[in-house]
Amino acid sequence: MIILKILYKPFGIMVSVLSGLIAGAIFKRVWRFAAHEDEAPDATDARRGWSEVLIAATVQGAIFALVKAATDRGAATVTRKLTGFWPGKGAEVED
Repeated sequence: MIILKILYKPFGIMVSVLSGLIAGAIFKRVWRFAAHEDEAPDATDARRGWSEVLIAATVQGAIFALVKAATDRGAATVTRKLTGFWPGKGAEVED
């Protein structure tokens, strides 16, 4: 099992990078649709108000968390289907 955990690490890192790219693309589209702007406000942009900056950060955080959870769970599920090994916590528990 330790070998499988070690082998899963690079795969998990790849999935994390991919999920970040996907989440970034989704957020850009959502922001463009919702705010009718190409770029979300930067936290240090003096022309933007607190509410706009915080709303953008909240939406971005929610999208990143959702995509990360979905991709991590999907990668773990695929790993179990291919190897019989669950790479995360609760490996001794069967669904």
